Amino acid sequence: MTHDVVNQPPPLGDLDLFLNDPVLPSLISRYGAGDHTGHIAAYGQRIGSVEAFGWGHDANRFPPELRTHDAYGHRIDQVEYHPSWHHLLKLAIEHGMHSLPWEGHAGGFVARAGLLYLSAQVEAGHGCPISMTSSSIAALRNAPELAAEWEPRLTSRAYDKTFAPAKGKTGVLMGMGMTEKQGGSDVRTNTSTAKRVGDGGYAVTGHKWFMSAPMCDAFLILAQAEGGLTCFLLPRWTPDGRVNTFYIQRLKDKLGNRSNASSEVEFENAWAARVGEEGRGVRTILEMVNGTRLDCITGSAGLMRQAVLQAAHHTANRTAFGDRLVDKPLMQNVLADLEIETQAATAMMSRVAASFDRAAEDDHEKLLQRILTPIAKYWVTKRCSEVVREALECLGGNGYVEDSILPRLYRESPVNAIWEGSGNVIALDVIRVIAKEPAAVTALRDELERHRGTDNEYDKYLTDTWRALESVDNPEYQARRLTERLAIATQAALAMQDLGSSVADAFLASRVAGDHGALFGTLSSGLDSAALVQAASAAGEPRSLGATAS
Repeated sequence: MTHDVVNQPPPLGDLDLFLNDPVLPSLISRYGAGDHTGHIAAYGQRIGSVEAFGWGHDANRFPPELRTHDAYGHRIDQVEYHPSWHHLLKLAIEHGMHSLPWEGHAGGFVARAGLLYLSAQVEAGHGCPISMTSSSIAALRNAPELAAEWEPRLTSRAYDKTFAPAKGKTGVLMGMGMTEKQGGSDVRTNTSTAKRVGDGGYAVTGHKWFMSAPMCDAFLILAQAEGGLTCFLLPRWTPDGRVNTFYIQRLKDKLGNRSNASSEVEFENAWAARVGEEGRGVRTILEMVNGTRLDCITGSAGLMRQAVLQAAHHTANRTAFGDRLVDKPLMQNVLADLEIETQAATAMMSRVAASFDRAAEDDHEKLLQRILTPIAKYWVTKRCSEVVREALECLGGNGYVEDSILPRLYRESPVNAIWEGSGNVIALDVIRVIAKEPAAVTALRDELERHRGTDNEYDKYLTDTWRALESVDNPEYQARRLTERLAIATQAALAMQDLGSSVADAFLASRVAGDHGALFGTLSSGLDSAALVQAASAAGEPRSLGATAS
């Protein structure tokens, strides 16, 4: 050996991802999920273990493989996963990450967001079938008989990976297929057809260009029925015990999210059951999409937290030019700026999740849910890639090497901005709400106006935002700009309400007053950067030997 290894950060070891998070525990309590704290804390310790991080690494290093035929030439259309994938899914399902909102406990959506936020920090791909399974229930309730049959299976906390009819399994997973080659987001151009058959079901023929998690037990899809575009439940096995005619053509070779199989599939008179009325497929399946959009926000916030945690750990344990990197003023500026963005994203995630919990009984919250979900989905998912990229750079060359988790986080970071509606689709949805659902705009306006008088720059920003909404001459052209203004105004209000003064003051000065450059690390002097850096570093502290979660 030619030299000693010095001035390299030590391994992080087992982490307490929940209790060491600078804001998540308080947000969980504030937004009605305090009774779930012990449960989330236990998951935070388990998923933060060295073993679980290893599962995340291996699940992406050894991606799923498609098996179209068995050794004898029979068509089987199955996907094989590395054992680490199954370990992660089992852990998530046992902790109710798919079922908490439907189990009758207060704060179920907020609690579930907390779990998913923690999970995304370790491995994001397995969150896809978890997200679709949970969100499918809202859509399924448009068909009460189907919901009665499938909901107990979907909410079971037993992970059953066997390829078998759903009625004989201890638990099942649900996927979704909307897009086709010719249409993408324009699902009304779908060409897959559904014809009634004698048993009350439908025979579906066609294809899906993106069918995520094809190992799921059933899928909600869109196809053209006699009455128009309709939502269907298409199971892998038919009610009479035959394997459905569901053919996996290939798996996508994706930039990131590599642990999760995304497939192209074809249906040849595949049996399916109708969900909701014929011709109302988009409205029906949007019940599911709305929930998965919340998970896009949540997953992105989790990626941001883990990236900043890694950057803070590296800079606290690496010296250059005589000092620790974390003590260098410019590095403090960068870390503080990243921490502001991450805490604001986490607060926004929590507020949107709370609106899901409250919407059924509170009209104001239902309206907020409608407008805040696309606003937050647009903004948080797009800011995610910028945060992760800057955090990666804090590690220098180490951050660009696969031994670090940062390359995987960076590859993962764009997916939530694309999934369930890319940026233009989501921004246009916000414009649609503004034009056609003025009560939702009023609800958001009431929410933000509560904080008027707290900060002069915030007051001015609000006034300018309402003026922009009222005077815009080309809403579609300006959709991104208007959505961004609403997102920043919302995050500013949440920062003042939910986050510490160091975060709120810095957010208002930089994002609202505009005393900020085009990139991270351009905060003005006079802000409490030390407190922000300390918050970023706290998340990466090792688990206390005496810490337990009940």
